[in-house]
Amino acid sequence: MAGRRDRSQQLRGSRIAIAILIGIFIGCVCAVLFPNGFFNSNSSLAVNERLSKSSNQVGSSACESPERVKMLKSDFVSLSEKNAELKKQVRELTQKLQLAEQGSDSARKQVLALGTQIKAGPFGTVKSLRTNPTILPDESINPRLAKILEEIAVDKEVIVALANANVKAMLEVQIASIKRVGITNYLVVALDDYIENFCKENDVAYYKRDPDKDVDTVGKTGGNHAVSGLKFRVLREFLQLGYGVLLSDVDIVFLQNPFSHLYRDSDVESMSDGHDNHTAYGFNDVFDEPSMGWARYAHTMRIWVFNSGFFYLRPTIPAIELLDRVADRLAKAKVWDQAVFNEELFYPSHPEYIALHASKRVMDMYEFMNSKVLFKTVRKNHELKKKVKPVIVHVNYHPDKLNRMRAVVEFYVNGKEDALDSFPDGSE
Repeated sequence: MAGRRDRSQQLRGSRIAIAILIGIFIGCVCAVLFPNGFFNSNSSLAVNERLSKSSNQVGSSACESPERVKMLKSDFVSLSEKNAELKKQVRELTQKLQLAEQGSDSARKQVLALGTQIKAGPFGTVKSLRTNPTILPDESINPRLAKILEEIAVDKEVIVALANANVKAMLEVQIASIKRVGITNYLVVALDDYIENFCKENDVAYYKRDPDKDVDTVGKTGGNHAVSGLKFRVLREFLQLGYGVLLSDVDIVFLQNPFSHLYRDSDVESMSDGHDNHTAYGFNDVFDEPSMGWARYAHTMRIWVFNSGFFYLRPTIPAIELLDRVADRLAKAKVWDQAVFNEELFYPSHPEYIALHASKRVMDMYEFMNSKVLFKTVRKNHELKKKVKPVIVHVNYHPDKLNRMRAVVEFYVNGKEDALDSFPDGSE
Protein backbone atom coordinates (compact mmCIF):
# COMPACT_ATOMS: atom_id res chain seq x y z
CA MET A 1 0.00 0.00 0.00
CA ALA A 2 2.82 2.36 0.93
CA GLY A 3 4.61 1.64 -2.39
CA ARG A 4 1.47 2.34 -4.41
CA ARG A 5 0.95 5.58 -2.44
CA ASP A 6 4.55 6.73 -3.19
CA ARG A 7 4.17 5.90 -6.87
CA SER A 8 0.84 7.73 -6.93
CA GLN A 9 2.41 10.83 -5.37
CA GLN A 10 5.34 10.71 -7.83
CA LEU A 11 2.93 10.38 -10.75
CA ARG A 12 0.83 13.26 -9.42
CA GLY A 13 3.96 15.44 -9.11
CA SER A 14 5.06 14.56 -12.63
CA ARG A 15 1.63 15.45 -13.99
CA ILE A 16 1.70 18.80 -12.23
CA ALA A 17 5.15 19.54 -13.65
CA ILE A 18 4.03 18.50 -17.11
CA ALA A 19 0.86 20.61 -16.81
CA ILE A 20 2.95 23.65 -15.88
CA LEU A 21 5.28 23.10 -18.81
CA ILE A 22 2.34 22.65 -21.18
CA GLY A 23 0.77 25.86 -19.85
CA ILE A 24 4.00 27.77 -20.47
CA PHE A 25 4.31 26.25 -23.94
CA ILE A 26 0.73 27.17 -24.86
CA GLY A 27 1.25 30.68 -23.51
CA CYS A 28 4.32 31.17 -25.72
CA VAL A 29 2.50 29.85 -28.79
CA CYS A 30 -0.44 32.18 -28.12
CA ALA A 31 1.93 35.12 -27.67
CA VAL A 32 3.40 34.41 -31.12
CA LEU A 33 0.11 33.69 -32.88
CA PHE A 34 -1.97 36.39 -31.14
CA PRO A 35 0.34 39.34 -30.28
CA ASN A 36 -2.67 41.70 -30.29
CA GLY A 37 -5.14 39.47 -28.45
CA PHE A 38 -7.57 36.69 -29.34
CA PHE A 39 -10.35 38.82 -30.87
CA ASN A 40 -8.56 40.91 -33.54
CA SER A 41 -9.07 38.53 -36.44
CA ASN A 42 -11.59 35.95 -37.55
CA SER A 43 -8.74 33.66 -38.43
CA SER A 44 -7.96 33.26 -34.71
CA LEU A 45 -10.87 30.78 -34.34
CA ALA A 46 -9.31 28.35 -36.77
CA VAL A 47 -5.91 28.70 -35.14
CA ASN A 48 -7.51 28.12 -31.71
CA GLU A 49 -9.03 24.85 -32.87
CA ARG A 50 -5.68 23.64 -34.19
CA LEU A 51 -3.98 24.71 -30.99
CA SER A 52 -6.55 22.87 -28.85
CA LYS A 53 -6.10 19.62 -30.75
CA SER A 54 -2.34 19.93 -30.65
CA SER A 55 -2.24 20.62 -26.91
CA ASN A 56 -4.51 17.65 -26.17
CA GLN A 57 -2.25 15.40 -28.16
CA VAL A 58 0.82 16.79 -26.46
CA GLY A 59 -0.76 16.40 -23.01
CA SER A 60 -1.79 12.80 -23.48
CA SER A 61 1.48 11.71 -25.00
CA ALA A 62 3.54 13.61 -22.42
CA CYS A 63 1.78 11.81 -19.56
CA GLU A 64 2.80 8.51 -21.04
CA SER A 65 6.44 9.36 -21.94
CA PRO A 66 9.06 11.16 -19.78
CA GLU A 67 11.09 11.81 -22.97
CA ARG A 68 8.25 14.10 -24.05
CA VAL A 69 9.19 16.48 -21.26
CA LYS A 70 12.65 16.93 -22.77
CA MET A 71 11.10 17.55 -26.18
CA LEU A 72 8.75 20.15 -24.72
CA LYS A 73 11.64 21.89 -23.01
CA SER A 74 13.54 21.92 -26.30
CA ASP A 75 10.47 23.27 -28.13
CA PHE A 76 10.03 25.88 -25.43
CA VAL A 77 13.60 27.14 -25.84
CA SER A 78 13.23 27.19 -29.64
CA LEU A 79 9.94 29.08 -29.48
CA SER A 80 11.34 31.55 -26.96
CA GLU A 81 14.19 32.37 -29.33
CA LYS A 82 11.78 32.70 -32.24
CA ASN A 83 9.50 34.89 -30.16
CA ALA A 84 12.41 37.20 -29.30
CA GLU A 85 13.33 37.44 -32.98
CA LEU A 86 9.72 38.24 -33.92
CA LYS A 87 9.56 40.94 -31.26
CA LYS A 88 12.73 42.45 -32.69
CA GLN A 89 11.20 42.46 -36.17
CA VAL A 90 8.05 44.09 -34.82
CA ARG A 91 10.12 46.86 -33.22
CA GLU A 92 12.00 47.47 -36.46
CA LEU A 93 8.80 47.53 -38.50
CA THR A 94 7.21 49.91 -36.01
CA GLN A 95 10.16 52.28 -36.31
CA LYS A 96 9.94 52.19 -40.11
CA LEU A 97 6.22 52.91 -39.94
CA GLN A 98 6.84 55.90 -37.71
CA LEU A 99 9.45 57.22 -40.13
CA ALA A 100 7.03 56.82 -43.02
CA GLU A 101 4.32 58.68 -41.13
CA GLN A 102 6.74 61.54 -40.54
CA GLY A 103 7.52 61.72 -44.25
CA SER A 104 11.15 60.77 -43.77
CA ASP A 105 11.17 57.10 -44.74
CA SER A 106 12.09 57.86 -48.35
CA ALA A 107 15.05 59.96 -47.22
CA ARG A 108 16.18 57.14 -44.92
CA LYS A 109 16.01 54.66 -47.79
CA GLN A 110 18.12 56.96 -49.96
CA VAL A 111 20.75 57.24 -47.24
CA LEU A 112 20.78 53.49 -46.59
CA ALA A 113 21.12 52.86 -50.32
CA LEU A 114 24.46 54.65 -50.28
CA GLY A 115 26.06 52.07 -48.01
CA THR A 116 26.10 50.52 -44.59
CA GLN A 117 25.78 52.59 -41.46
CA ILE A 118 29.08 53.79 -40.00
CA LYS A 119 30.32 55.07 -36.68
CA ALA A 120 31.16 58.72 -36.17
CA GLY A 121 34.86 59.55 -36.30
CA PRO A 122 36.93 61.65 -33.89
CA PHE A 123 36.11 65.29 -33.17
CA GLY A 124 36.74 67.53 -36.16
CA THR A 125 36.79 64.71 -38.69
CA VAL A 126 33.06 64.19 -39.26
CA LYS A 127 31.61 65.49 -42.53
CA SER A 128 27.98 65.06 -43.53
CA LEU A 129 26.76 63.87 -46.90
CA ARG A 130 26.74 66.76 -49.36
CA THR A 131 26.39 65.23 -52.79
CA ASN A 132 23.32 63.14 -53.54
CA PRO A 133 23.60 60.30 -56.08
CA THR A 134 22.31 60.97 -59.57
CA ILE A 135 19.24 59.17 -60.85
CA LEU A 136 19.16 56.30 -63.31
CA PRO A 137 18.49 57.87 -66.74
CA ASP A 138 15.21 56.95 -68.44
CA GLU A 139 15.35 57.65 -72.18
CA SER A 140 11.85 56.26 -72.69
CA ILE A 141 10.27 59.42 -71.31
CA ASN A 142 11.39 61.45 -74.35
CA PRO A 143 13.44 59.61 -77.00
CA ARG A 144 13.51 62.65 -79.30
CA LEU A 145 15.01 64.93 -76.67
CA ALA A 146 17.38 62.14 -75.60
CA LYS A 147 18.77 61.96 -79.13
CA ILE A 148 19.31 65.74 -79.29
CA LEU A 149 21.08 65.83 -75.94
CA GLU A 150 23.28 62.89 -76.85
CA GLU A 151 24.55 64.89 -79.83
CA ILE A 152 25.22 68.25 -78.16
CA ALA A 153 25.88 67.60 -74.46
CA VAL A 154 29.42 67.66 -73.10
CA ASP A 155 30.07 65.37 -70.12
CA LYS A 156 26.31 64.93 -69.75
CA GLU A 157 25.79 68.67 -69.21
CA VAL A 158 23.99 71.33 -71.22
CA ILE A 159 23.01 75.01 -71.05
CA VAL A 160 19.29 75.50 -71.66
CA ALA A 161 17.55 78.77 -72.58
CA LEU A 162 13.80 79.18 -73.18
CA ALA A 163 12.76 81.78 -75.77
CA ASN A 164 9.89 83.09 -77.86
CA ALA A 165 9.66 85.87 -80.42
CA ASN A 166 9.27 88.54 -77.72
CA VAL A 167 12.86 88.07 -76.52
CA LYS A 168 14.50 87.48 -79.90
CA ALA A 169 16.78 90.56 -79.73
CA MET A 170 18.24 89.54 -76.36
CA LEU A 171 18.57 85.94 -77.57
CA GLU A 172 20.68 87.17 -80.49
CA VAL A 173 23.11 88.90 -78.12
CA GLN A 174 23.30 85.82 -75.93
CA ILE A 175 23.90 83.42 -78.82
CA ALA A 176 26.65 85.69 -80.15
CA SER A 177 28.36 85.56 -76.74
CA ILE A 178 27.96 81.77 -76.58
CA LYS A 179 29.65 81.34 -79.96
CA ARG A 180 32.36 83.85 -79.08
CA VAL A 181 33.33 81.87 -75.98
CA GLY A 182 33.20 78.57 -77.88
CA ILE A 183 30.46 76.88 -75.90
CA THR A 184 28.99 73.99 -77.88
CA ASN A 185 26.61 72.40 -75.36
CA TYR A 186 23.96 75.11 -75.63
CA LEU A 187 20.32 74.41 -76.45
CA VAL A 188 17.41 76.76 -77.08
CA VAL A 189 13.94 75.52 -76.14
CA ALA A 190 11.92 77.16 -78.92
CA LEU A 191 8.50 78.15 -77.61
CA ASP A 192 7.13 79.22 -80.99
CA ASP A 193 7.73 78.73 -84.72
CA TYR A 194 9.54 82.05 -85.06
CA ILE A 195 12.35 81.04 -82.69
CA GLU A 196 12.49 77.58 -84.24
CA ASN A 197 13.12 79.13 -87.67
CA PHE A 198 15.57 81.63 -86.19
CA CYS A 199 17.64 78.79 -84.68
CA LYS A 200 17.62 76.88 -87.96
CA GLU A 201 18.84 79.93 -89.87
CA ASN A 202 21.63 80.63 -87.37
CA ASP A 203 22.79 77.05 -86.88
CA VAL A 204 21.79 76.97 -83.22
CA ALA A 205 20.77 73.70 -81.56
CA TYR A 206 17.14 73.84 -80.52
CA TYR A 207 14.33 71.70 -79.18
CA LYS A 208 10.64 72.30 -79.80
CA ARG A 209 8.37 70.48 -77.41
CA ASP A 210 5.36 68.45 -78.43
CA PRO A 211 2.09 70.43 -78.35
CA ASP A 212 1.00 71.28 -74.80
CA LYS A 213 -1.86 73.74 -74.42
CA ASP A 214 -0.85 75.02 -70.97
CA VAL A 215 2.76 75.60 -71.97
CA ASP A 216 2.11 76.79 -75.51
CA THR A 217 -0.30 79.55 -74.49
CA VAL A 218 2.31 81.20 -72.28
CA GLY A 219 5.25 80.19 -74.43
CA LYS A 220 4.01 81.88 -77.57
CA THR A 221 2.73 85.15 -76.12
CA GLY A 222 4.25 85.58 -72.65
CA GLY A 223 6.85 88.17 -71.70
CA ASN A 224 10.17 87.58 -69.95
CA HIS A 225 8.74 86.75 -66.51
CA ALA A 226 5.95 84.55 -67.83
CA VAL A 227 8.34 82.55 -70.00
CA SER A 228 10.74 82.26 -67.09
CA GLY A 229 8.13 80.44 -65.06
CA LEU A 230 7.79 77.71 -67.69
CA LYS A 231 11.28 76.38 -67.12
CA PHE A 232 10.28 74.45 -64.01
CA ARG A 233 8.01 72.27 -66.12
CA VAL A 234 10.30 72.01 -69.13
CA LEU A 235 13.53 71.09 -67.31
CA ARG A 236 12.16 67.99 -65.63
CA GLU A 237 12.66 65.79 -68.69
CA PHE A 238 16.28 66.91 -69.00
CA LEU A 239 17.00 65.69 -65.48
CA GLN A 240 15.06 62.47 -66.00
CA LEU A 241 17.30 61.75 -68.97
CA GLY A 242 20.29 62.03 -66.64
CA TYR A 243 21.73 65.41 -67.73
CA GLY A 244 23.03 68.22 -65.57
CA VAL A 245 21.28 71.43 -66.65
CA LEU A 246 22.53 75.01 -66.45
CA LEU A 247 19.41 77.11 -66.90
CA SER A 248 19.95 80.55 -68.41
CA ASP A 249 17.50 83.37 -68.97
CA VAL A 250 18.07 85.24 -72.23
CA ASP A 251 19.13 88.52 -70.55
CA ILE A 252 22.57 87.03 -69.82
CA VAL A 253 25.89 87.65 -71.57
CA PHE A 254 28.47 84.83 -71.46
CA LEU A 255 32.10 85.92 -71.14
CA GLN A 256 33.67 82.57 -70.13
CA ASN A 257 32.60 78.94 -70.15
CA PRO A 258 30.57 78.53 -66.92
CA PHE A 259 31.14 74.77 -66.70
CA SER A 260 34.77 75.44 -65.73
CA HIS A 261 33.55 77.33 -62.66
CA LEU A 262 30.98 74.99 -61.16
CA TYR A 263 31.52 72.89 -58.03
CA ARG A 264 28.86 70.23 -58.70
CA ASP A 265 28.71 69.25 -55.03
CA SER A 266 25.08 70.25 -54.48
CA ASP A 267 21.66 69.55 -55.96
CA VAL A 268 21.22 73.25 -56.75
CA GLU A 269 23.98 75.75 -57.56
CA SER A 270 22.63 79.23 -58.19
CA MET A 271 23.76 82.80 -58.71
CA SER A 272 22.67 85.32 -56.11
CA ASP A 273 20.69 88.52 -56.16
CA GLY A 274 22.99 89.76 -53.39
CA HIS A 275 25.40 92.63 -54.05
CA ASP A 276 28.06 92.13 -51.35
CA ASN A 277 29.43 89.38 -49.11
CA HIS A 278 26.68 89.79 -46.52
CA THR A 279 23.72 89.81 -48.85
CA ALA A 280 25.05 87.14 -51.21
CA TYR A 281 26.36 84.64 -48.68
CA GLY A 282 24.29 85.33 -45.57
CA PHE A 283 24.61 87.31 -42.34
CA ASN A 284 23.32 87.58 -38.77
CA ASP A 285 20.78 90.40 -38.70
CA VAL A 286 19.90 91.66 -35.20
CA PHE A 287 16.32 92.84 -34.77
CA ASP A 288 15.80 95.46 -32.05
CA GLU A 289 12.52 95.55 -30.11
CA PRO A 290 12.99 98.06 -27.21
CA SER A 291 9.69 97.15 -25.53
CA MET A 292 11.16 93.74 -24.64
CA GLY A 293 13.71 95.32 -22.30
CA TRP A 294 16.58 92.92 -21.49
CA ALA A 295 15.50 90.63 -24.39
CA ARG A 296 15.14 93.47 -26.90
CA TYR A 297 17.69 92.03 -29.36
CA ALA A 298 16.64 89.06 -31.49
CA HIS A 299 19.09 87.47 -33.90
CA THR A 300 17.86 86.54 -37.36
CA MET A 301 19.60 84.92 -40.32
CA ARG A 302 19.35 86.73 -43.62
CA ILE A 303 20.43 85.97 -47.17
CA TRP A 304 19.33 87.52 -50.45
CA VAL A 305 17.51 85.18 -52.75
CA PHE A 306 18.93 82.78 -55.30
CA ASN A 307 18.29 84.03 -58.80
CA SER A 308 15.90 81.72 -60.64
CA GLY A 309 17.21 82.92 -64.00
CA PHE A 310 20.60 81.25 -63.74
CA PHE A 311 21.14 78.03 -61.82
CA TYR A 312 22.65 74.59 -62.25
CA LEU A 313 20.75 71.41 -61.36
CA ARG A 314 22.32 68.00 -60.96
CA PRO A 315 20.07 65.10 -62.07
CA THR A 316 19.06 64.06 -58.56
CA ILE A 317 15.79 63.27 -56.81
CA PRO A 318 15.82 66.48 -54.70
CA ALA A 319 16.42 68.60 -57.83
CA ILE A 320 13.47 66.98 -59.61
CA GLU A 321 11.32 67.39 -56.51
CA LEU A 322 12.20 71.10 -56.48
CA LEU A 323 10.99 71.47 -60.07
CA ASP A 324 7.79 69.60 -59.26
CA ARG A 325 7.05 71.69 -56.18
CA VAL A 326 7.60 75.02 -57.93
CA ALA A 327 5.68 74.00 -61.06
CA ASP A 328 2.75 72.81 -58.95
CA ARG A 329 2.52 76.08 -57.03
CA LEU A 330 2.87 78.19 -60.16
CA ALA A 331 0.00 76.24 -61.77
CA LYS A 332 -2.30 76.94 -58.81
CA ALA A 333 -1.66 80.64 -58.17
CA LYS A 334 -0.33 83.77 -59.85
CA VAL A 335 2.94 84.12 -58.00
CA TRP A 336 6.48 85.09 -58.96
CA ASP A 337 8.52 82.04 -59.84
CA GLN A 338 11.67 83.35 -58.13
CA ALA A 339 9.85 83.82 -54.82
CA VAL A 340 8.45 80.30 -54.93
CA PHE A 341 11.83 78.89 -56.00
CA ASN A 342 13.47 80.33 -52.88
CA GLU A 343 10.67 79.46 -50.50
CA GLU A 344 10.93 75.82 -51.49
CA LEU A 345 14.71 75.87 -51.15
CA PHE A 346 14.97 77.62 -47.79
CA TYR A 347 11.81 77.14 -45.71
CA PRO A 348 12.40 74.46 -43.03
CA SER A 349 9.99 71.69 -42.13
CA HIS A 350 7.38 72.75 -39.59
CA PRO A 351 3.90 71.59 -38.51
CA GLU A 352 1.82 70.63 -41.55
CA TYR A 353 4.75 71.25 -43.92
CA ILE A 354 7.57 68.93 -45.00
CA ALA A 355 10.47 70.86 -46.48
CA LEU A 356 12.53 69.99 -49.53
CA HIS A 357 15.75 68.25 -48.50
CA ALA A 358 18.05 69.60 -51.21
CA SER A 359 21.68 70.64 -50.87
CA LYS A 360 22.46 74.09 -52.26
CA ARG A 361 25.41 76.32 -53.09
CA VAL A 362 25.52 80.00 -53.99
CA MET A 363 27.83 80.99 -56.84
CA ASP A 364 30.65 83.49 -56.56
CA MET A 365 28.97 86.88 -56.97
CA TYR A 366 31.88 88.35 -58.96
CA GLU A 367 32.11 85.42 -61.35
CA PHE A 368 28.37 85.06 -61.82
CA MET A 369 27.56 88.73 -61.64
CA ASN A 370 24.16 90.38 -61.45
CA SER A 371 23.69 93.85 -62.93
CA LYS A 372 23.42 95.55 -59.52
CA VAL A 373 26.93 94.38 -58.62
CA LEU A 374 28.22 95.56 -62.01
CA PHE A 375 26.58 98.97 -62.24
CA LYS A 376 26.56 99.94 -58.58
CA THR A 377 29.91 98.55 -57.42
CA VAL A 378 32.31 97.15 -60.02
CA ARG A 379 32.23 99.93 -62.60
CA LYS A 380 32.93 102.52 -59.85
CA ASN A 381 35.87 100.64 -58.36
CA HIS A 382 39.03 101.05 -60.41
CA GLU A 383 40.64 97.85 -59.10
CA LEU A 384 37.55 95.68 -59.61
CA LYS A 385 36.91 97.24 -63.00
CA LYS A 386 40.38 96.26 -64.21
CA LYS A 387 40.92 92.91 -62.53
CA VAL A 388 37.53 91.23 -62.41
CA LYS A 389 36.26 89.52 -65.53
CA PRO A 390 32.99 87.75 -64.79
CA VAL A 391 31.95 84.42 -66.25
CA ILE A 392 28.51 85.80 -67.02
CA VAL A 393 26.64 89.07 -66.47
CA HIS A 394 22.94 88.82 -65.79
CA VAL A 395 21.00 92.03 -66.47
CA ASN A 396 18.33 91.12 -63.94
CA TYR A 397 18.06 94.39 -62.00
CA HIS A 398 17.35 96.71 -64.91
CA PRO A 399 14.46 96.96 -67.38
CA ASP A 400 16.60 98.37 -70.21
CA LYS A 401 18.09 94.93 -70.63
CA LEU A 402 19.07 94.92 -74.29
CA ASN A 403 21.05 98.18 -74.16
CA ARG A 404 22.91 97.13 -71.03
CA MET A 405 23.68 93.71 -72.52
CA ARG A 406 25.25 95.41 -75.52
CA ALA A 407 27.20 97.71 -73.20
CA VAL A 408 28.56 94.69 -71.33
CA VAL A 409 29.83 93.28 -74.62
CA GLU A 410 31.42 96.62 -75.54
CA PHE A 411 33.19 96.89 -72.19
CA TYR A 412 34.39 93.33 -71.59
CA VAL A 413 34.81 92.09 -75.16
CA ASN A 414 35.63 95.14 -77.25
CA GLY A 415 37.51 97.00 -74.50
CA LYS A 416 35.51 100.23 -74.61
CA GLU A 417 36.29 101.60 -71.15
CA ASP A 418 33.41 104.07 -70.94
CA ALA A 419 30.74 101.69 -72.29
CA LEU A 420 29.09 101.35 -68.89
CA ASP A 421 29.34 104.95 -67.75
CA SER A 422 26.17 106.42 -69.25
CA PHE A 423 23.77 104.18 -67.33
CA PRO A 424 22.27 105.06 -63.94
CA ASP A 425 22.84 102.77 -60.97
CA GLY A 426 19.21 101.73 -60.98
CA SER A 427 16.32 102.22 -63.36
CA GLU A 428 15.04 105.63 -64.40
